[in-house]
Amino acid sequence: MPSGYSSREDPGQMKKNKQSMADLKLRRLTELNSRLREDLERERIPVSQASKSIISYTNNTKDFMVPSIWGGIPKGEDPYVVQTSGGCCTVM
Repeated sequence: MPSGYSSREDPGQMKKNKQSMADLKLRRLTELNSRLREDLERERIPVSQASKSIISYTNNTKDFMVPSIWGGIPKGEDPYVVQTSGGCCTVM
């Protein structure tokens, strides 16, 4: 019977593995820190101001997909109408 347990790796290799794990953890924390700093630098506006902006946009911008509110539109101005050509073929 063996008298004791033996290490699978030599102590130098274990130290290198621990160091590389520490380096990896440091790199991850540094990247997370930089992402959080970018988030802090992003411009913030109050919700009330953002909602007023959305309401203003929807009241002032015609939506051709909602004719019940904006009324019918001429086919020439409708960007969603299927454009018909004079024939079935196009000559290039």
